[in-house]
Amino acid sequence: MVSGQSQSEKEKEKEKAIDDWLPITSSRNAKWWYSAFHNVTAMVGAGVLSLPYAMSELGWGPGIAVMVISWIVTLYTLWQMVEMHEMVPGKRFDRYHELGQYAFGEKLGLYIVVPQQLIVEVGVCIIYMVTGGRSLKKFHDVVCSDCKQIKLTFFIMIFASVHFVLSQLPNFNSISGISLAAAVMSFSYSTIAWVASVDKGKQEHVEYGYKSDTQERTVMRFLAALGDVAFAYAGHNVVLEIQATIPSTPEKPSKKPMWKGVIVAYIVVALCYFPVAFVGYWAFGNGVEDNILVSLSRPHWLIAMANMMVVVHVIGSYQIYAMPVFDMMETVLVKRLRFPPGLTLRLITRSAYVAFTMFVGITFPFFGGLLSFFGGFAFAPTTYFVSAPHTYITLPCIMWLAIYKPRRFSLSWITNWICIILGVLLMILAPIGALRDIIGNIIDKQYKFYQ
Repeated sequence: MVSGQSQSEKEKEKEKAIDDWLPITSSRNAKWWYSAFHNVTAMVGAGVLSLPYAMSELGWGPGIAVMVISWIVTLYTLWQMVEMHEMVPGKRFDRYHELGQYAFGEKLGLYIVVPQQLIVEVGVCIIYMVTGGRSLKKFHDVVCSDCKQIKLTFFIMIFASVHFVLSQLPNFNSISGISLAAAVMSFSYSTIAWVASVDKGKQEHVEYGYKSDTQERTVMRFLAALGDVAFAYAGHNVVLEIQATIPSTPEKPSKKPMWKGVIVAYIVVALCYFPVAFVGYWAFGNGVEDNILVSLSRPHWLIAMANMMVVVHVIGSYQIYAMPVFDMMETVLVKRLRFPPGLTLRLITRSAYVAFTMFVGITFPFFGGLLSFFGGFAFAPTTYFVSAPHTYITLPCIMWLAIYKPRRFSLSWITNWICIILGVLLMILAPIGALRDIIGNIIDKQYKFYQ
């Protein structure tokens, strides 16, 4: 009996030692403002620069409606995630899949959540590799316009080299300084984008009508633009992991400081998104590029500075989205495959991940198309809903319905089903338009591999 207890205690101690080593559960001393800038860094990324282009494909009325509705719906579903983090007394759902397992069962929860979450987080990291490389190249070309042209591939490799070092930082709290700098940069370059657009003014012969020559292409690009907006509002995939870093007691649950940070973050999101989207579209109309900074060619020093700010921000964003992936990889290797935790394991696995995202980014540097496709196919499922065989399920909303079981036709029940319907429509429509756009551009030879 004593030896059995001793064995059980040893197992618990070993399990605790592993949890103290894994990146999500190793540190729980974050403050509410960590939540604010982590959420800003996770959400306000490359997507904000494509919003004027999305507006040009949506038009004034639908564009404003989609932007505002997305802001409201994603804030609501994020609130649900924050509330559900500690819904069971004495237990914390530190990872997205843990909450999914509680709602849907051990196996089904993993099946529903993990593939979609990985698609989102790995997809973001790949896209941010491309974005970081493009912004570095734009900075180089603006600062040194007479210099020899350098391929985008090499700039992506330069950007990736930073992550081979930063990816060794152990957990969310260790990257808080990087995340803060990234959040400040995101607000700064968003402000530069819309202020420079105001300064440039409404362009001559600007047009606000749909620019496609055929109705079919207009519809497809409209659908693709929905994916752009979905990408811009991504961020739910790391919210539970961010909340896991905040200390919690029965008297002072983590949801209070977390929600305080979320509100601050969403105010910043509104101050970034709405001016950039609406002012950028007002200035350039349907002639705006898929990255608003490309449309703003002057003054050179300001555009160069904005692009470098994008680089700094995307460095932080990459780390925010990579950390849950590192946690998944290290959990499997240490808990299931029994690899010893330590520096060697971390160095090999994380470097391999950075190398993988760099390789895919170099191979497929399709900025606008990737935003739309991943936005519709992956971000919408984990922010609004997720697809299972023959069933469309809204992840935050369906978990809320499954766990809290609100009364039929009550306000909560109706609100969640509206979110589910919007999410399903977005999942079906956005990838169709994005994929059609990608294929069309490949046929027209506008996309080039290994640029």
